[in-house]
Amino acid sequence: MVVDDQAVVRAGFAAIVDAEPDLHVVAEAQDGAQAVRLARELSPDVVLMDIRMPGMDGLTATRLLTAEPGVAVPRVLVLTTFDQDAYVHDALRAGASGFLLKDALPEELLAGIRVVASGEAMLAPTVTRRLIDAFADTAPAPDPELLTSLTPREREVLTLVAAGHTNAEIADTLGVTTGTVKSHVNALLGKLGLRDRVQATILAYDLGLARPRRAAARHR
Repeated sequence: MVVDDQAVVRAGFAAIVDAEPDLHVVAEAQDGAQAVRLARELSPDVVLMDIRMPGMDGLTATRLLTAEPGVAVPRVLVLTTFDQDAYVHDALRAGASGFLLKDALPEELLAGIRVVASGEAMLAPTVTRRLIDAFADTAPAPDPELLTSLTPREREVLTLVAAGHTNAEIADTLGVTTGTVKSHVNALLGKLGLRDRVQATILAYDLGLARPRRAAARHR
């Protein structure tokens, strides 16, 4: 489902998605309230969610969509012009599975949809740096005791996940197989009570396992 208050934008994203043989747009919504209503009726696998919309915004809609018990929860991929949406991290905390800039290339958009549909998280590394720079210093600190349940290798994997590395890159860094990395990621998510890599990244920064690279974040 494509959610955006601009009809031209919705039509553009829908055309890109529907051109793919394995993807299909089941609905379009012009605001958060309509998105929540249609999602309850149609149970889309992925929702492309704009943030700034009249009426119910994308942040509120994301929170409602990902918090409903007893229903198939869609994966929310936030589409944003980040420079104007400094509160994107709130959408991630509300349950979004990732985010892309609205000027992303069509292939990046399609890759993001497929990634979140498969149960993973979509975090563009360069945007992640800017995101973390915006809120890491002011986020409430979680209990460091959360990490005591992790093995040293799981903590190492968590740190690499927070740095934006893929499973293949982590496997290459640690000298193990991608299957082993997947096992470590699944284990640490389960132990920490996290849904996906987005939440793991946020927690890692909150706990001080990773720090924003401020110079890189502001580089143009």
